[in-house]
Formats: sequence, C-alpha cells, structure tokens
Amino acid sequence: MRSIWNGAISFGLVSIPIKLVNATESHSISFRQVHTEDNGRIRYRKFCELEDREVTPSEIGKGYEDADGTIIPITDDDLSHLPIPTARTIEIVAFVPAERIDPLQMDAAYYLAASGAPAAKPYTLLREALKRSHKVAIAKYALRGRERLGMLRVVGDAIAMHGLLWPDEVRAPEGIAPDTDVTVRDKELDLADALMDTLGEVDLEDLHDEYRDALEEVIAAKAAGETPPETPSTAPAGKVLDLMAALENSVRAAKESRGEPAEVTPLPSKKQTPKKTTAKKTAPKKSTTTKKTTTAKKTTTAKKTTPRERPA
Repeated sequence: MRSIWNGAISFGLVSIPIKLVNATESHSISFRQVHTEDNGRIRYRKFCELEDREVTPSEIGKGYEDADGTIIPITDDDLSHLPIPTARTIEIVAFVPAERIDPLQMDAAYYLAASGAPAAKPYTLLREALKRSHKVAIAKYALRGRERLGMLRVVGDAIAMHGLLWPDEVRAPEGIAPDTDVTVRDKELDLADALMDTLGEVDLEDLHDEYRDALEEVIAAKAAGETPPETPSTAPAGKVLDLMAALENSVRAAKESRGEPAEVTPLPSKKQTPKKTTAKKTAPKKSTTTKKTTTAKKTTTAKKTTPRERPA
C-alpha cells in the first residue's frame, strides 16, 4: 500500500519512524458530467481573473484572503516550517480508555507502518503496551495544512490511527429530540425487545452494497443496448396509527423471514415503570384523591364527591 505521509511517532523520548497508509477505500461508482445532447465530457478550466487566461497546475499556489480582500500568498515551504512540533510528528499526549472517545468524533482511518528495520522494536513496544493497558493513545499531528487530533489503537498486529474531530467541531444535539410528552408502556418495550431479539445479530462481512449492485446492472444493461431492470414495486409506507400492531407485525415478519413460527410472544416484562419524557410544556396538576384512614377498631370510608361540570 502506498504511503501518503512520512514522519514519526513521538512516544515520550522514543521516536518511531512510520509511514501513514489509508486504511479504507471507496468502492462507490463515480459518474462524469456530460453534455446531454452529444455525451461530450464537461471539463473545468482554471483561469486567472487578472490575466483572463487559463493557467497550468504548476502556476497554481495557495493564498489566504484577508478581510479586506487582500490575498496573502502561502507557500509549501511556509507550511513545512510551521512552529509546531507536530509538523512531521504524531505526538502522543495521553492514554485513555477507548470508551472515553465519542464515536461522533471519528473521522478518517489510517494504518501506521514501521518505516525500516530500526523502527520495528519501538513500534512493537508501543503496540504491546497499548494491548496490555487496554487503552488508546491520543495524539496530535499535522496533515493537509492543519493540525489534527488522532486516536491510536491496535488492529491485529498493526497500529491504526483514527482521525478525530476537535471537540468544538461536534455539534450538540439541541432541538433534535421530540418536543412533546411521550409515555412508553411496558408492553411496547417488551415487543421492542422481542423484535430486537428476533432480528438478532449480524456478521458485518455478510453485508454488501445492494445499491452498487443494482447500479452495475443498469450500466451493464445500457451498455448492451438492453432495457434497464425496473425497481420492484413496494407497498407504500402508511402512517403508523397503532404502535403495538406495528411492533407485532414487525416481529411476525422477522420470524417468517427466518423460517420460524410467526407466533408473536413478547418477552417477560422487566417490570419497568413507564418511561415518560417531559418536554418544555408544564404537565397538568394531578387531582387530589381522598385518602382512606384505617384504625384498629373502625374503618372509615371516604364519601364520594361529585366532580364539577367542566365548561363545554
């Protein structure tokens, strides 16, 4: 695999020369923009707005636009001499339990390959230390013109690094939850548990991109001058009026797809109290009920009161 960055891991006073390699690859089908009348390729040319002429890639550099519109040129040499220790170093700053990392922060994934024989011993030392501690390393590094945050962990016999978003780059989920009062009953939770158990687990290796498969069929059919396959008709999704019925039908359908009896048997209730999420609205006050007072010799029953008529 081709490396995209060369540098070193800084582990205290230990320096480990490494190469950064992409850990993932995209298998999505890409399209070209074409002129619909004759299928001619649409291409973009880069022009200098001052000289009004097309420029070559060798003539293109970087520049920062100031608030007043002034362009400040920035060269690759400027970027390579940034006054930060992470310019060519993955600097480990801490070791933390993996569960401390919010999955929302996860970004691109890379493999860190030892660069040369001298790097084998310190590379192995860091890998085994991570294994034994059951922790991940938090590091800083510079890549593509900016300093980034990363998480190092062990994958097989290799060390992988996940780019992390900075904490202030992750938005808070404000206004996402339903803004209404909802009560979830135990029976509904029992059926939801039954549906989860019926669907069960899955081996991720068994999953594949069905959209790409269908797209390849369309491309193959058109290339052969044939009519592309049509999308199979599906029943329109109706509005869910009865949540219990929808859950029961879901459990039944999941069991039938697995060849199991379609009988729906909710799991034993876990005796949970109904969960109620309270929104910004003020809940109505509870009516006061008459208490019963019991004595050892006499039982007094409260009189029934006639409720007031509510205005129409």
